[in-house]
Amino acid sequence: MIVLRALVRLIAFLLLVVLALAGLAAAVTMIDPAGLAKIVGLPALRDTVGGWLDTQAGPGGIARLSALGGLLAMLLGLALLAGLLIPRRERLVVLRSGSTGTVAARRRALAQVAGVLAEQARGVTDAKVKAKPRRRGGGRLRVNAARPKPAQAKEIERAITAQLEGLTGPFKLKAAVKTHTGDPGPRVR
Repeated sequence: MIVLRALVRLIAFLLLVVLALAGLAAAVTMIDPAGLAKIVGLPALRDTVGGWLDTQAGPGGIARLSALGGLLAMLLGLALLAGLLIPRRERLVVLRSGSTGTVAARRRALAQVAGVLAEQARGVTDAKVKAKPRRRGGGRLRVNAARPKPAQAKEIERAITAQLEGLTGPFKLKAAVKTHTGDPGPRVR
């Protein structure tokens, strides 16, 4: 879906350039109609391409290939329209879903809450968290925490995991905690 959106943006830009050039050609044609045809070389182009266009109209292998190419171009156009018009569904981490509705959290909000909880663990100087929901419920939290040099990595990882249990349990999240020695900048709490 992301590739289709990028392709749609590229094609839209190229079509705008072609439209601008066509507008320029129309303006020049209004000034001197015969001059533009000679500048572009339309009579010579008609003589060159005319025979090839006549073969496209007749029966045979070339006509079938042309029809197949046209069909593929229409399918590509439909795929581009789908990529442009179909809205992207926001992936949420679902807490509870029932007949009355769904209680869910957005990824960024959940990551921010987890970051605050992780920073409250003893020995953590800084924490960055990314939340990634799964399609069928639950998800994963990736916690990257900074710690001072004398602190033990395993102890701090356990402390962060314990601090996040109130969040990971109800949302069915798996927490992957990694620690590293922090830069001199962050304060030790």
